[in-house]
Amino acid sequence: MRVVQVARFGGPEVLVPGEAPDPVAGAGQVVVEVAVAGITFVETQIRRGVDEWHARPPLPHVPGGLVAGRVGAVGPGVDPAWLGRRVIADLGESGGFAELAVAGVEELFPVPDGLGLPEAVALHSDGSTAQGLVETVKVGPGDQVLVEAAAGGVGSLLVQLARAAGARVVGAARGARKLGVIRELGADAAVDYSEPGWTERVLEATGGVGATVVFDGVGGRIGREAFEVTARGGRFSVHGASSGEVTGIDPGHASAKGVEVIGIEQLFGFGPHLGRWAEQVMSQAVAGVVRPVIGQTFPLERAAEAHAAIENRTAVGKTLLVVGPPPTTWG
Repeated sequence: MRVVQVARFGGPEVLVPGEAPDPVAGAGQVVVEVAVAGITFVETQIRRGVDEWHARPPLPHVPGGLVAGRVGAVGPGVDPAWLGRRVIADLGESGGFAELAVAGVEELFPVPDGLGLPEAVALHSDGSTAQGLVETVKVGPGDQVLVEAAAGGVGSLLVQLARAAGARVVGAARGARKLGVIRELGADAAVDYSEPGWTERVLEATGGVGATVVFDGVGGRIGREAFEVTARGGRFSVHGASSGEVTGIDPGHASAKGVEVIGIEQLFGFGPHLGRWAEQVMSQAVAGVVRPVIGQTFPLERAAEAHAAIENRTAVGKTLLVVGPPPTTWG
């Protein structure tokens, strides 16, 4: 089968197409015929060998932790009713950049009718995270929500979920194209955080009060500046650090501002709830309440370009690898 693997840690160019033996399902496992593979920013950092939250994988390494496709074979002890079903498979941290992938039956998530496989991948990962963040911070009517990286995979869904909860939303991103996407998603205002004085525009959009909820997925300078326009008594929720630096807030400063800081450690407790959150957000997608933004897709052999697009900030929404049959057969 075709794969893309990493033989050494480094830039996107270390992602190299190759061949590997077809996998065989063991007891309690299935083989998924991969149609689409998801990509996350964290995976680009694992490839570089610099992610502080994950150990370096042994080399050679086939990246990709989440795929969607049809079950092509089942191992001993697996109900044959799984054969042919459209599923998402959580592979952990490797194995997805391939035509075939092995997953434990307990790691399968049936794709609901009415939802395409690309959309399902985007919603299972980014959507469940966004749903969890919104639930944890308790967004509701009357909130004024600032979403950083609001044209990204998680951010674009946070915009929609916060709007659906009755909040007023300000989306922040870099560049005219991304600001256009944010407005199309229904945000009440869109600001460019690469421009000087962007926080003043956030204050203007919130009537001078500031954001009662901030979703910080960027960190670094942007995160620190966003904290300064968090309203007194507000909530500052950290879920990412695409800048390379997690936002650090001095507890005394937060206390003086009356702001509750929900650190990135919250993500460690999300695991047991991800299935429920995925079901919720997919149901909302089928109902037309939210939609994932899939900004770009790449064929498997161009995985290096996909990683580069994510790292150089040109990607909008979710980036996916097309591995199997063409989109018309995905259903």
